[in-house]
Amino acid sequence: MSQGNTERWSNAPSPTTLLVVEDDPTINQAVTDRLVAEGFRVVQAFDGPGAVEAYGQHEPDLVVLDLMLPGFDGLEVCRRIQADRPVPVLMLTARADETDLLVGLGVGADDYVTKPFRMREVVARIRALLRRVERARLLAAEQPPVLSVGDLGVDRGSRRVSVRGAEVHLTPLEFDLLLALAAEPGAVRGRDELMRDVWGWADAGGTRTLDSHVKSLRAKIGAARVRTVHGVGYALEADPADSDGTTRAASAHADETP
Repeated sequence: MSQGNTERWSNAPSPTTLLVVEDDPTINQAVTDRLVAEGFRVVQAFDGPGAVEAYGQHEPDLVVLDLMLPGFDGLEVCRRIQADRPVPVLMLTARADETDLLVGLGVGADDYVTKPFRMREVVARIRALLRRVERARLLAAEQPPVLSVGDLGVDRGSRRVSVRGAEVHLTPLEFDLLLALAAEPGAVRGRDELMRDVWGWADAGGTRTLDSHVKSLRAKIGAARVRTVHGVGYALEADPADSDGTTRAASAHADETP
């Protein structure tokens, strides 16, 4: 049976709404208290069903989501809410296993923080994700609605992607990463540059977030389309196939370290 959700907010005018989903009451309350002090309106949930219910009722601007939850886990919560309306998700996890993290990113999580974490890091990640959403909205209004990079199509308006005419489902952050690379096909985008433009972070130090998202993106659009320039960054290839139509050798290594 789902636990009820609660709501707290600051006195700031029209505060941004966050949903905090964590089954440990002490952690949930500590995160909530800090976010309210930072000026956010916060809705709390303590299990999977309660999280989905609270999401539908309050339509938060961002979700802070624990991976391990009663009822059903954070991965299932993420699948359900992203199917309803794309929303940035910061995942809290006690598991640092790369497979678990890639699964989380694959179902729509935008970033993750490993427990135990510092509150200021959580706040910084939340603000960066919110800046990314606003920046993506502004860029979509300023630039051409559709980009074509070889047989890859990127529709900014509908946020849809197709490969050889077949639609490919990307998470919101995977789409923004692809958009950043597609803006200059063939040009190498530096790691720090991508972290700044897509995530809103000053540098890429101390995180595997970019590498994890590149792996997930490669798995969906084809490994050979995203070229690694070691020590520099990544580039989107306009023609990732050999003359006989087969993908380059790099496509056989979708799971290699970016």
